[in-house]
Amino acid sequence: MSGRSREKEVILTSLAPQPIGPYSQAIKANGFVFCSGQIGLDPRTGQVAGPDVETQARRAMENLKAVLEEAGVGFDSVVKTTIFLKSMSDFPRVNEIYGSYFGDSAPARSTVEVARLPKDLLFEVEAIAIE
Repeated sequence: MSGRSREKEVILTSLAPQPIGPYSQAIKANGFVFCSGQIGLDPRTGQVAGPDVETQARRAMENLKAVLEEAGVGFDSVVKTTIFLKSMSDFPRVNEIYGSYFGDSAPARSTVEVARLPKDLLFEVEAIAIE
């Protein structure tokens, strides 16, 4: 076994929706921040931010921003994301919103169309960042 630390730190902020199951908003471990998927829920009310993909995507990205900041990093530290869409036809609108959060430091990314998301939402994003 190597001398590497195997400690992990649970990240939790009230500025993003609280976990409703056995998972954490994010985990810091060995110089990485692994962020769970964020959806378009308003953390103050627990309600869906809006009926359209643009509103949900903006809210989800703001939730991700809050989790990253609680972990001590920002969008410029993100190295990989995965986007989950209810419909790939929403990709152009989501891509514009998503891109506005990263500027010139866009991470590697996968985008997947899925059959269903939590609360029947239209957008979810997860991320991996470096410290």
